[in-house]
Amino acid sequence: MGGEEGASTSSIKTNPKLTLLPLIALIFYEVSGGPFGIEDSVRAGGGPLLSLLGFMVFPLFWSIPEALITAELATSFPENGGYVIWISSAFGPFWGFQEGFWKWFSGVMDNALYPVLFLDYLKHSFPIFNTMIARIPALLGITVSLTYLNYRGLHIVGVSAVSLAVFSLLPFLVMGVISIPRIKPKQWLVVDFNKVDWRGYFNSMFWNLNYWDKASTLAGEVENPSKTFPKALLGSVVLVVCSYLIPLLAGTGTLNSPSSEWTDGYFSEVGMLIGGLWLKWWIQVAAAMSNLGLFEAEMSGDAFQLLGMSEMGMLPAIFASR
Repeated sequence: MGGEEGASTSSIKTNPKLTLLPLIALIFYEVSGGPFGIEDSVRAGGGPLLSLLGFMVFPLFWSIPEALITAELATSFPENGGYVIWISSAFGPFWGFQEGFWKWFSGVMDNALYPVLFLDYLKHSFPIFNTMIARIPALLGITVSLTYLNYRGLHIVGVSAVSLAVFSLLPFLVMGVISIPRIKPKQWLVVDFNKVDWRGYFNSMFWNLNYWDKASTLAGEVENPSKTFPKALLGSVVLVVCSYLIPLLAGTGTLNSPSSEWTDGYFSEVGMLIGGLWLKWWIQVAAAMSNLGLFEAEMSGDAFQLLGMSEMGMLPAIFASR
C-alpha cells in the first residue's frame, strides 16, 4: 500500500493540473498571440473606423458564442481530445477521426511557421539570420528547445506562456499610456468606403478572432474544469480584444498615417513615432517572442489531442504515453 501511495503522490507532483492564469495564457496564444498582424485591418477597412468597430462588434457575434460553446462542451466532456470527442459523440468515430486528423495536420503545418517568423523578426536587428549557415542551426535549436519544454510538462508550458504574454503585451500598454496626451478622437472616425477591401477586412476579423475551441483538447489537464474553463475563456476573450483595441486606438488616434501604410509589422513603426527607437525595438522583440508562445500553445493542443484520440482507441497506445 505504501508503495502505491508513494507512486500516486509522485504522479500528482510530476503532473500538476493547469490553473486559471496559465489556461488563459494558453487560450490567448491559441487564438491570438497579440496585435501582430492586425494592422492590415486598417488598410482593408479604408481607415480606423471599420477596424475599431470590427474588433468591438465581431467578438459579440462570433468570439463570445464560440467561447460559450467551448466552455459548455469542455465542461460536459472534461477529457483530452476536445472537439474529437464532441464529433465522435454526435456523428460517430469515423467523423471524429476525420476531424482529429485534419485538425492535427493543419496544426502541424501552422506550427512550422513560428520558428521561421521568430527569426524573420530578429533578422532586422541581427542580419546574420539572413544567412543559411546561421538560420538552419537556429531553427533547429528553437524547435528542439521548445519541443523539450513541452515534453517536460504542460504546467511548465502554461507558466512560460504567462511570462511570454506579459512581455509581449507590455510594450503596447506602455505605448497606449504614452499616446494619451496626443490622441485626437476624431481620427478614429476616418473611413474611405472607396478603399474598403471587404474580403480582406472580414478575413482579418475572422482570422484574429477565431479558434476558441482549440483549448478543449487540454480539458483533461485542467484543474476543476467546470469552473476554470468558463472563467479562462471569459478572461481570454477580454484579453484578446483589449490587446487589439489598445494599440489600434493609440496608433490611429495619435498618428495621421494614410490607411495604405497600415500593413503587417507597422506597429513597430507606430511605436517609434510615439515613443522612440527603444519602443520600436521592444515591439519587434515582443513580436518575435510571441511566436514562441504561439508554437508552445499549438504544440500543446496538438499533443493532447493525439493523447485523447489514443485513449479513445483511434490511435496506437504509444500516443497516450506520458
